Amino acid sequence: MENLSSTLDPLHWVAINHASDAAEARRVGQKLAAQLGFNETRSGQLAIVITEAATNILKHAGDGRMQLSIVNHNGQRCIEALAFDQGPGIANLAQAMTDGVSSAGTAGTGLGAMRRLADEFDWYSAPGKGTVIFLRMWQRGAPARESLRPLRPQLGGVCLPLASETACGDAWAVLATPAGLTLMAADGLGHGPEAAKAAEAALTVLAAASPALAAEPAQLMQACHEALRPTRGAALAIATLDRDAGQLHFAGIGNIAASVVSDGPRRQMMSHNGIVGHNMRKVQDLQFPCAAGSTVILASDGIGTSWELSAYPGLLARAPAIIAAVLLRDFGRGRDDASVLVVRA
Repeated sequence: MENLSSTLDPLHWVAINHASDAAEARRVGQKLAAQLGFNETRSGQLAIVITEAATNILKHAGDGRMQLSIVNHNGQRCIEALAFDQGPGIANLAQAMTDGVSSAGTAGTGLGAMRRLADEFDWYSAPGKGTVIFLRMWQRGAPARESLRPLRPQLGGVCLPLASETACGDAWAVLATPAGLTLMAADGLGHGPEAAKAAEAALTVLAAASPALAAEPAQLMQACHEALRPTRGAALAIATLDRDAGQLHFAGIGNIAASVVSDGPRRQMMSHNGIVGHNMRKVQDLQFPCAAGSTVILASDGIGTSWELSAYPGLLARAPAIIAAVLLRDFGRGRDDASVLVVRA
């Protein structure tokens, strides 16, 4: 659907440990560019920014990860690249963005090249807290400035399978409706292909939902319960954001952590025990205030719950995908599929 952003679109991970991994990331990016019909110039620009992001990891941290994906936003598709590491971080961001400045003895043009060539660019770094780089290149080229605001999505996510698996049992989706946004995070029972089928079945229900159904988390949860009966089942969190009312409606079953972060400490939303598709005894539609500028975070149990964004000065103002990457990098448990969805109201 034109108004659905989700992990149903292609998503790839590349571990960056060696110079050959930069070439692999570039190859994956070129495959995605071909899928979106990028011309030779756009494909070349994408190859440069991916190479620079991977090389930045190798030079400054030694190893890290990249997530490369096709994402739909408001009917226009794009390629997103997310690169992160646990290196020493960068103390002076503004200086590092200046061409000719490098702490690794290089020409110092990588970050500047990424910012110039990408349609959208953001990053986060702090001493001792590594670096995260986020890049977006639109299918039809950068939208005109006056049309960019309605297209630019204030959402982002990561979805990483267990190390021994290629299919991820976690999934997320965001559906734009006339009233606002509907968020969904699913964690299929266990891991591997069968867990992925359960999670994707829930996203398929959201993709086909009418605006009326999408606006009612408890009813949507019930529809997912029926659809997931042939699967092994899943934990599921559904939140609808009513922009005009400044309210968030939430229903959760299972162990997906849901939080609203604004000026103060995060506010956690309660889920009930059960498995959607098999053992779901109680569904409750809860309401929470969610003023403009608040950030909603849904995370599977592959992410630890001890995080506080206040420990990362300035992070809350960065692109949602960067927030998601930091939580995955620093709080991923490593023994299960892991996913984080971040949406800014």
